[in-house]
Amino acid sequence: MPKQKTNKSIYKRIKITSSGIILRRHQLAAGHLKRKKTKGALQRHKKTFTFLKGETKQLRRLIGL
Repeated sequence: MPKQKTNKSIYKRIKITSSGIILRRHQLAAGHLKRKKTKGALQRHKKTFTFLKGETKQLRRLIGL
């Protein structure tokens, strides 16, 4: 049986910590319609954040962990 291929597009967008937590590098909708958003909202979008538990399970399957 062949090995499962890693989904490279997802792998580039996330960071896996040493303890196995999956972080998203930036939040969604961060670069779209910036004029309407407040300065604080734009700064919050730049931060990395953890995925939800259900999303993490799907991502692990796509990455091959």
